[in-house]
Amino acid sequence: MDALAPFEPRPHLAVAVSGGADSLALAFLADAWVRSRGGVVTALTVDHRLRPESAAEARRVGRWLGARGIAHRVLRWDGDGPVPRRALQARARMARYRLLEAWCARAGVLHLMTAHHRDDQAETFLLRLGQGSGLMGLAAMAAVRELDSVRLLRPLLGMSRAGLEAVLVAEGQDWVHDPSNLDTAYARVRLRALMPELAAEGLDVPHMAGLAGRFAAVRAALDGRMAARLAHAARPHPAGFVRLDRAVLAACGPWEGERVLARAFGAVGGGGYPPRGERLERLYRDVTADAFRGRTLAGCRVLPGAGGSDLLVCREAAAAAPPVPAASGLNRWDGRFVLRLTLARRGARGGGAQGLRIGALGRTGWATARRDRPECVATAAARAIPAPARAVLPAVFDRRGLLAVPHLGYRRSGRGTATLLDAECRPLVAETLAGPRFFGSPHGL
Repeated sequence: MDALAPFEPRPHLAVAVSGGADSLALAFLADAWVRSRGGVVTALTVDHRLRPESAAEARRVGRWLGARGIAHRVLRWDGDGPVPRRALQARARMARYRLLEAWCARAGVLHLMTAHHRDDQAETFLLRLGQGSGLMGLAAMAAVRELDSVRLLRPLLGMSRAGLEAVLVAEGQDWVHDPSNLDTAYARVRLRALMPELAAEGLDVPHMAGLAGRFAAVRAALDGRMAARLAHAARPHPAGFVRLDRAVLAACGPWEGERVLARAFGAVGGGGYPPRGERLERLYRDVTADAFRGRTLAGCRVLPGAGGSDLLVCREAAAAAPPVPAASGLNRWDGRFVLRLTLARRGARGGGAQGLRIGALGRTGWATARRDRPECVATAAARAIPAPARAVLPAVFDRRGLLAVPHLGYRRSGRGTATLLDAECRPLVAETLAGPRFFGSPHGL
């Protein structure tokens, strides 16, 4: 745990506990660690409602933890409609992290712990090897991941599954046995069954986890190098676009230059997958050529800047997220912005949040802002936003149309604007451009 620092005084840790041996052992170990520092643990169990007995299992886990003075909460997933069997685990995993992170954000908890261990790391390495992953993917799971509102910690990556079960046996503690861990419909289960044969050929769990650790060390070093390249090549703008210096990009060479492009596209694309493989190679060749005139790819547009010395990477209008309902407080839109809205109280005359939504400004919205408040669009800040990026600025709309554009300092003139009292916008592009550093296993694997 010390290797995963920093922690605040008297830390509050959230631990994801399914009831299996690994997560229960983590809850007990984390509780002992945090109590010695005057802190507390809250165990979180996500009930996916995929098996009839899941609710009873969650209650049983709560009793086990309660007997040891560990607080326990059950988070229930209501599902997202019919899910094909082949997508079930992936959908459930996404929902699990969404529920866990949301609880931590509400509770003000900064650290969320999961019980991934050395055997999981080896299986992840094998899965990604089979999928043809490159160096970055073969680094497998990081010991620390920085999510939007919480640090995701995996302190057990150096410990074996058998070792964690031994912790519970020594404590006289039973655990939940999930039948899905034996279901050969899942690739991870099939790989797990092959482990004895692979071990006989020298590919045992410590060896594969060690390989992942070595790839992680290389990835961490490359992440640092990429951050330095980005500092020279990229200029992220608060309006959600990035300018890239073409000369620096060309000097990087294909391998590093392609990854600078991938980072820019990943950040401007709002969290979608950036171009990879041949598409990324072709993109680098195109943008560093004198004849380049622009193209769209991976939800982004890339255009030569004025004078041709830089590149503009901005969101493609057709790929921007559709309008979403807005609420008082924090609102995310298009994976690129967080908007904090302060709304009039519901029921106040002319107020309320009914019909309020966040979406792309668009050409029509720009024309409305220019006609209604020409002084807003005439500022130096507004003129610094190129037309392709203007169209995908986040804007607030109500039933009458355009209400506010935070980047332009625009708010509709006249009466009937009491719904929105204030709007602040935080861009995520600069944060996602460099991305969090990859932090490998703290155990030297």
